[in-house]
Amino acid sequence: MERYDITGMSCAACSARVEKAVNAVDGVESCTVSLLTNSMSVEGTASEEDIIKAVEKAGYGASKKGNSGKPDGVSATDRETKRLKNRLVFSVVILAVLMYFSMGRMMLRFPAPAIFDNHIFTGVFEMILAAAVMVINKKFFTNGISALLKGGANMDTLVALGSGTAFLFSLVELFLMISAFKNSDTAAVERYGMNLYFESAAMIPTLITIGKLLESVSKGKTTNALKGLMKMAPKTAVLYLDGEEKTVAVEEVKVGDIFAVKPGAKIPVDGEVVFGSAAVDESALTGESIPSEKGEGCVVLAGSISRSGYIRCKATKIGEDTTLSAVIKTVSDAAATKAPIGRIADRVSGIFVPVVMAIALLTFAGWMISGKDIGFSITRAITVLVISCPCALGLATPVAIMVGSGVGAKNGILFKSAASLETLGKTKVVVLDKTGTITSGKPVVTDVIPVGTDETELLTLAGAVENRSEHPLALAVVEKAGIFDLPDVTDFETLPGSGVKCRLGDDIIEGGNYKYILDKTGTDDELKLKIEALAEEGKTPLLFTKNGILVGIIAVADRVRDDSISAIDRLKKAGIKVFMLTGDNEKTAAAVALSAGIDDFSADILPDGKAKAVEDLKRFGRVAMVGDGINDAPALTAADVGIAIGSGTDIAADSADIVLMKSRLSDVAAAITLSRATVKNIYENLFWAFFYNAVCIPLAIGAFGLDMKPTYGAAAMALSSVCVCLNALRLNRVNLGNNIKTENVKEKNTMEKTIFVEGMMCEHCEARVKSALESLSGVKSAAPDHSAKKVTVTLTADIPDSALTEAIETAGYKVT
Repeated sequence: MERYDITGMSCAACSARVEKAVNAVDGVESCTVSLLTNSMSVEGTASEEDIIKAVEKAGYGASKKGNSGKPDGVSATDRETKRLKNRLVFSVVILAVLMYFSMGRMMLRFPAPAIFDNHIFTGVFEMILAAAVMVINKKFFTNGISALLKGGANMDTLVALGSGTAFLFSLVELFLMISAFKNSDTAAVERYGMNLYFESAAMIPTLITIGKLLESVSKGKTTNALKGLMKMAPKTAVLYLDGEEKTVAVEEVKVGDIFAVKPGAKIPVDGEVVFGSAAVDESALTGESIPSEKGEGCVVLAGSISRSGYIRCKATKIGEDTTLSAVIKTVSDAAATKAPIGRIADRVSGIFVPVVMAIALLTFAGWMISGKDIGFSITRAITVLVISCPCALGLATPVAIMVGSGVGAKNGILFKSAASLETLGKTKVVVLDKTGTITSGKPVVTDVIPVGTDETELLTLAGAVENRSEHPLALAVVEKAGIFDLPDVTDFETLPGSGVKCRLGDDIIEGGNYKYILDKTGTDDELKLKIEALAEEGKTPLLFTKNGILVGIIAVADRVRDDSISAIDRLKKAGIKVFMLTGDNEKTAAAVALSAGIDDFSADILPDGKAKAVEDLKRFGRVAMVGDGINDAPALTAADVGIAIGSGTDIAADSADIVLMKSRLSDVAAAITLSRATVKNIYENLFWAFFYNAVCIPLAIGAFGLDMKPTYGAAAMALSSVCVCLNALRLNRVNLGNNIKTENVKEKNTMEKTIFVEGMMCEHCEARVKSALESLSGVKSAAPDHSAKKVTVTLTADIPDSALTEAIETAGYKVT
């Protein structure tokens, strides 16, 4: 497969034209053009020269990508956004001055120097300012006219036609005004002066530039994701040579070399452990928050991090063959082949523009044949062009997109492109990552089972021994035990792959996985069944002993988010198939799926496998992928729409089309609701734009004996744009069904509200929440329950939900 950079594309019609041109070249088997990365992938035997010639013949530029070994887009810089910002700033400033001295002075009686009472001076002044805006936005005109001359009208053609027609008509009127002035025809001067529409000529490209800027901002996101992925790769490795360690550049590592990894260090290349053991954090690649225990014979992956223990490994895959490089390549390939949704206006522009031009020519010819003079005939033809100006058609989609995006932003849903907002509502399958998406992504204690002691002693002993460990499971135990005063321990020792050990006074305390502990203490069938039951529920059992005698079991798990069950149920009721993907084991995945109400899932999947699974699910229709980790990046990019949980990694957010800033799975359903409403609004806007033309063009031609002036045509054109904008503003009233979940129980002298809170882990947390709420005037009492993750508040006054939410969040917790 050969890759090419394409220049000059501005819309989906452009990419479709390039694809059509290249696919027609002999020897080309397939061609895919990506507007997102301005790149093209070509398979076949056609020569580079023939392919580039075909692209240039279509009106665009092409050059073959250099063989840098880097994924597409990594070295790309976003110069277009900066250029568009500069264009917009200068355009708005000049347009503001133009509008002040034209519409403002004439209609609103804004003050102006006396010289503006001279119609000739005013006309020339407006012409210069309008011309300046058009020159600043000359790309619309050069691209649009070039595309039209090559037989492929696009969005730029519509802009060029609308703005250019208004300018040329106004210019003709200005010349007629000057001629009338020379003939001392004052009435004609004033009449021609009322037919100047230079402000329309300047306003059209300015408004469209706003939409172009919003599109351009999203184009650099995939490049940022690729750069972020590449930064994960270690720059150095520690080789173990002849009993000594030597730091070298990672490029110097060869297959078969032995490299050492110390605690806290990144693993430089894929390898196999040949000595030692360690707890390795593979969350960057698998998304799982719990480190994996690695011993001799285990596989380690580049980019993962050793959290504890010392290992030496034999390099098995280096450079572009590593799993991390495969992730980078997958994101790059998915981005290069993912075509954005073409705007409806682009799809119809190829027909609309030539039809309008043909009607204008026929109008001119018809009136000339009927005996009318050339002035009348030209006026009728220009009126057709003015009234058919595609401003409403050009605004129909971007205005709805902008309003829809604004509504989403207010609700914590960020759509990074128009394509994602248009496509999401058509989704048939939603694929969910497990860790950090369905679950919280943070291990917590779920069960405390004392054996021969009480819960307080078990938590005190467990907290004391785990307090020195940095393992995520240990941190969960310490957090649970934090309500007690933990005693200091001595002789602390980490047992890699097994657990921890310490001395507490004269007692030896040990904690670790069930295999390690039970090998030392033995077990009965009842205890073994309990441990297996915990494992079946997706929990990790940790066993603790005192002087070699088992004192209890503490189970740790990554809990399902409070809103996941209701969010998944809402998606299913909307007729959407919900599927879960995870790198975790089958038992844990099954337990989470059962708890969350998911029918279908796949477990033990690496990042490239997730992307493949997403592609397979496309047989059911459009697929949306929801994830939060770096490991989800390939799948997020491969999906028709990628949705990133806001609390996840920056790379996941960069790879996705939509970001849920409130990190709520329920916002997925809300985003789909908003998308469907926006698409419906777009169709309504387009209907109005076409209906307006269907009614007004016959009137402009002069049907029914009506002599419509260009002035009225321009007014009708402006009215159509206003109607489109007003219709788009209706999106502000869309009910996303995602308010704070509260339950009003009593409405007499007191009222109870149940508020669901995330982050409460223990009685200490409950005390903080209780104190924060009861400090509010009007709160009679607050009863937090950390196990149920809710707080029941008894009120003696009608306190706004926002005040209750602020008090809880100030205490350090989150209202869900």
